Amino acid sequence: MLRARFLRWGIPLLLLAVFALFIVRINQGERIALVNREGQTFEKGVVTEILQDNLQPDGSRVGEQRVVVRMTTGVRAGQELETTSSSGFLFGAGCTVGMHVVVMQSVAGESTITSIYSQDREWIIYGFAAAYLLVLCLVGGKQGIKGALGLVFTFFCILFVYLPLVYQGWSPFWVAVFICVVTTLVTMYLIGGPTKKTLVATGGTVAGVIIAGIAATVFSMATGITGWNVSDIESLLTLASTSGVQVGGLLFSGLLISSLGAVMDVAMSIGSAIAELHAQNPAISRRDLFKAGMHVGRDMMGTDSNTLILAFAGGSISMLVLDYAYALPYQQIINSNNIGIAIMQGLSGSFGIVLAVPVTVALAVLLYTWPSPVESR
Repeated sequence: MLRARFLRWGIPLLLLAVFALFIVRINQGERIALVNREGQTFEKGVVTEILQDNLQPDGSRVGEQRVVVRMTTGVRAGQELETTSSSGFLFGAGCTVGMHVVVMQSVAGESTITSIYSQDREWIIYGFAAAYLLVLCLVGGKQGIKGALGLVFTFFCILFVYLPLVYQGWSPFWVAVFICVVTTLVTMYLIGGPTKKTLVATGGTVAGVIIAGIAATVFSMATGITGWNVSDIESLLTLASTSGVQVGGLLFSGLLISSLGAVMDVAMSIGSAIAELHAQNPAISRRDLFKAGMHVGRDMMGTDSNTLILAFAGGSISMLVLDYAYALPYQQIINSNNIGIAIMQGLSGSFGIVLAVPVTVALAVLLYTWPSPVESR
C-alpha cells in the first residue's frame, strides 16, 4: 500500500518539485527595456468629481473629460488629483463618479502628470475566472477539480516557462512542443492517474499537436506565409533586435498551443471509450477493437474538426467584415497574408485533430491488448 501511494503521488510530487526549481531558474534573467518608463507607473484611484464632461446629446463622447481622482495606490495615495480621460476606444474611460480607474502617472519631484488609462477591471477578471473554476468544480465534481488544476497548471506554464524560454532565444516551436508534452502529462495524470488510458491520451495528444505543426510547416513552405507576415511584425522586429527571440517561429508555436485543448479532448475521449470497450469485453480482437475505436473517433471528427476553424474564423471576424464592406476583390482577399494565416491555423489544427484519431486508436489497441492479444477473427 505504501509503495503504491509513493508511486501514485511521491514520484509525481518529486518531479513537480524539480520542475518548480527549473521554473525559478529560468525566470531569474533580466529583460531589456524596449521603452523608457522611468518614473512612470500605473496606479489605481476612484473618480470623485467630474469637472468637465465630454458626453454629447447623441450619447457619443468627443474630446476629453476633466475629472478628479482620489488615488488609492502609489506615491500619491490618499491625494486627489485633477486629470483627463480621453474619448478613445483603446485608452481612457467614460468616467462617472465612483468609478474605479487605472491612472497612468509620471512623478518627478513635486510635479505629477497623469491621465486615465482605463477602467479598473482587475478584480472583475479575477472574479470571472474564479466563477468559471467554481462552476467547473461544482458540475464536474472530483474530475472537475482535477481539470481546474490542470488548467491552472497550463496557464502558469505558458507564463513562467514558455515566455521566459522563448525570450532567452530558445526555438518557439520546440518550446511549445515541450509545453504541450508537460501540460498534457500533468492534465492527463490528474484526470486518469497512472493508467494505460493516461498513456494513450498523452501519446495521442502529443502526436496530434506535432502533426498540426508539420501541416502548418508544409503550408508555410507551399504558400510563402511565415511568422514574419504577422500584423505586429514591426514591434516584433524591435524585440528581435534587442533580445534572442526567434520571431519567425512564434506563429507556429502559437498554433501548437491553441490546438492543444481540442486534440487533448479527442485523445482522452477515444482512450476512455476504448478502455471501456476492452474492459467490457477483454476477449475482443485487435481488429474489432480498432474498428470500434475508429467508429467513436469518426463521430467526434465531424464536430471537433470545426472547433479550431470556427475559433480562428471568429478571431478574424472584424477583418472579414472590413473586407466585405470595402468589397475587396476575391484575388486580393484569398492571397492576403492575414487570410492565409487564419486558414493555415484553422486547417493545420484540424489536421492534427483528425489524424490524432487513428494514432490514438492504434496506440490504445496496442497497449490494451498487450502482451496477450486475442487473434483477429
